[in-house]
Order: sequence, then C-alpha cells, then structure tokens
Amino acid sequence: MGTFMGHLLPGLALALLGLWHMFNTTKVYFENGPKKFTSKLWYPLKCSLIKLHHLELILILSFSIFTILIQVVDIPSLSFSLSLVNLEHSTMFLHLSIFACFTLVAELTHSSETLSGVSGILLSSVFIQEMFLLYYHSTDHVGLEGHYHWLLQLIVCVSVLAAISSTVCPTNFPAALVLCISVMFQGCWFMNMGFNLWFPKFVSKGCLSHGAVVCETNEAVSRATALANLQFSWIIAAILMLTAFISLICARNGAAGVHSSQYEQLHNRAADISIDEVARLKLGHV
Repeated sequence: MGTFMGHLLPGLALALLGLWHMFNTTKVYFENGPKKFTSKLWYPLKCSLIKLHHLELILILSFSIFTILIQVVDIPSLSFSLSLVNLEHSTMFLHLSIFACFTLVAELTHSSETLSGVSGILLSSVFIQEMFLLYYHSTDHVGLEGHYHWLLQLIVCVSVLAAISSTVCPTNFPAALVLCISVMFQGCWFMNMGFNLWFPKFVSKGCLSHGAVVCETNEAVSRATALANLQFSWIIAAILMLTAFISLICARNGAAGVHSSQYEQLHNRAADISIDEVARLKLGHV
C-alpha cells in the first residue's frame, strides 16, 4: 500500500462503503422510527432489473481477496513477495474477508439473525486488528508520514468503539451513524494520504517525495504538519455536512411517509364507521 494507487483504491472503496451505509442507516432509522430501529452490518441492493441481493458482501469479499493477492504476489514475475510490510497490509484485509465470507454464508443458510452477534464481533475485529497493525507497524513512520498515520489511528480508534457499541446495542442509532462516518472518513483519509505523500504535485511546499516525504527545514515540517491537521478538520467537516444533508432528506421523506400512513388509517377508520352507521340504519328501519 506504499504507493499512490495503493492508497487511492482502498480509500475510494472505503469511502463509498461508508457513504452507502450512511444513507441506508439514516433511511431505515427515519422510516422505522427510534423504537423499531436496528442497525445492520450490510445492506441489500434492491433492484428489480437484476438479482444482486448480496452484492455488498460479494464486493467486499472479492476486493479483500484481490488486495491480499496483490500484496503477497508480485504480478509481473508471478512470485511471492512475503515482506513484513506486505504481510501486515494483507492481514488487515484478511480479517475483512473473514467477516464478509462468514456473513455471506450466514445469509445464504438463512441463519443471519441467530448469528448476527458473531458477525458483529468479526466486524469489530476488523477495526481492532487494523488499529493493532497500524500501531505496531514494522515500518516506523516518522516525520510527516508518521503524523498522517497517527491521525489515521485516531479515526480507526473511533471505528473500533462505534463497531463494539453497535454490536452490543444494535438499536443505538448514533453509534451506527458514527461507524458509517468513521468508515467513510478512513477512506477519504487514505485517499488524502495518497495524494499528499505519494503524488509529487500535492506534497507540501519545502518537502520532497522520494519514496518517503522529506522536509528540508523545521519550518517546512511545521507547515506540512499544520496543513495535515487542517485537512483532517476539513474532511470531517465535509463528511458531517453530507451527513446532515442526508439526515434532513431522510427525515422529510420519513415524515411524509408517516403522515400518509396516518391519513390512510384515519380514512379506513372513517370508512368503517360509515359502514357501521349504514348497517344500524337498515336494522332500525327493519
């Protein structure tokens, strides 16, 4: 993953996954209401044209296996590349593939409800292992790169806490929403790292990218670190604005659905009352 594309592709996948879950979690919450809400570990694709109910799990499993293969196999020479760094990166996706595979099998065998707690534990382990491997990475990230990775650990820590909270209390909407936000934030931050650490045109002024970002002066280091902090704040601000926008849209649609349902109930109740009155009048004339 120590390349531009190695950060961009996983980051894009995580960002889209977080956005997908954010939209569906918010939609389900406002449709069902606070009392009937239950968070889900995955969401089916509802499309009448194609039958891809389990598409999310299939994509997660396929992407995880593909990422593991490109980490441990040198494609041009078709030989194994078992360096510690590659093994650590592939291990992160190993836990993700275990979660996706187990959850998919549970769905196909119609035992997802009874095994939902196990799936929740496996999902939590994905972020726990990611946090563990980032903290005890064999490559000591120092300087600007180390600061970017330290900020990444903060995001993963939030994902760990949110995943555990959602597993223990699946009716907790804030925990489920924070998990979606943190996953999307991870993806956006991965892409941001790819641009700022591996794309020469985006490297901070006074720093050079030659396999690793090296800053020429202490002032350049301070400036690059401050920019990283600002990027961190700007990205989370953008995600929170998107979350607020989606929440407002789903709340409006949910309220419209509730009013429509209440109107139908009142209409049916009025129809029943009028039928009863007609029957009573007929009995009275008899």
